[in-house]
Amino acid sequence: MQYNRKIAFHTLGCKLNYSETSSLANLAIDGGYSKVDFTELADFYVINTCSVTENADKECKFLVRQVKRKAPESKVVIIGCYAQLKPEEIASIDGVDLVLGTSDKYKLVTHLDQMDQYQQKVFSGDIKAVNEFYPTFSSGDRTRTFLKIQDGCDYFCTFCTIPLARGRSRSQSVDKTIEIYKKAAATGVKEIVLTGVNTGDFGKTEDGKNRTEESLYDFLKCIDAIEDGVRIRISSIEPNLLTEEIIDLVAQSKKLMPHFHIPLQSGSDTILEAMHRKYNTELYRNRIAYIRNKIPHAAIGVDVIVGFPEETDDFFEESYAFVNSLDISYLHVFTYSERLNTRAAKSEIQVPIEVRRNRNKRFRILSDKLKRAFYENHLNKEYPVLFEQENDNGFINGYSPNYIRVRIPFEENLQNSIKNVHLNEVHPLLYVNGNICQ
Repeated sequence: MQYNRKIAFHTLGCKLNYSETSSLANLAIDGGYSKVDFTELADFYVINTCSVTENADKECKFLVRQVKRKAPESKVVIIGCYAQLKPEEIASIDGVDLVLGTSDKYKLVTHLDQMDQYQQKVFSGDIKAVNEFYPTFSSGDRTRTFLKIQDGCDYFCTFCTIPLARGRSRSQSVDKTIEIYKKAAATGVKEIVLTGVNTGDFGKTEDGKNRTEESLYDFLKCIDAIEDGVRIRISSIEPNLLTEEIIDLVAQSKKLMPHFHIPLQSGSDTILEAMHRKYNTELYRNRIAYIRNKIPHAAIGVDVIVGFPEETDDFFEESYAFVNSLDISYLHVFTYSERLNTRAAKSEIQVPIEVRRNRNKRFRILSDKLKRAFYENHLNKEYPVLFEQENDNGFINGYSPNYIRVRIPFEENLQNSIKNVHLNEVHPLLYVNGNICQ
């Protein structure tokens, strides 16, 4: 065990990565290392990478150069999805000292302790052999935490590298996951976000193959019955896995927030089929309609990808028209980028980059219109708002249960508290000004 050696962490990518970084940091502290901020001098710098977008790859390289200029004698360790997908490429980056793939990242402390003895940089096994599940939750945010309840994916969409980077879908039992939930709730946060690669696929055992009789609905029922004052949000969930019984449970719950984020990716059935998605636009429209019928005030967020191979102008317009016809609250818009070893990247019909950018811009404009309309529909109403930040130029921000971003004049001791707020007006920068109800 090493004592008084300083270690710093930096996370790229999704909330799942943030959750895992927190867990790894705690393991390092338990192993005798002293955690410091990434901007400070340290003996080890651990970068948890993403490989969903090309920018994440570039940012990783930039961070390595930055670290070595600041602390040339330090050791740089790369973990995460990028490390699993392209370990040799990362190892060749000047300044990288160790690369840990998916099967080795949770052995971080052991690798750090033995690093001086190594004759190799890369420890990255076959992703097919990865079957362990490590439940984690993020720390450092006084208001909310992200609880990982599932990992991996069995879907193999034609544009996605996540199954290659994280392996098959897997989780733990409801009882074991409840134990981790209680530890996260005991940290004092007021909100827990349930996250995973394919959150709705909760219920597969750690080997990633066998499904138990338990489901996400069973887990949600259990945490809904726990009276601890913690709000629960479900992160992104596939439309084919968002069942009516889950929606019904959220509709009657005071604990589960009326907020759904449901990936669509394309509003063209032809493109959905080319993407190898597990649903069509009819199923998707029905899910949105069912939510609106059961929970009229719910926030509904949608993921859309533009510029997928073979997305002609007609297919794009079909997708745009479909999204525009839905009663939803906001969009997350992604521009397609080719990822190595995916079927989509091998297509001979790729959409020009400039066309992709223009399509992205149209959807982002639509997203702003949708969000404004959603916010305006809730003006002059009262919602319990969880306040998050310290003094922000005389104001403090928070979110309502249905994910409306609210701003009020700053008051002391409001962070991590829930107050009823009257929603007054929509600001041009897309938040709602309000005031605490007396």
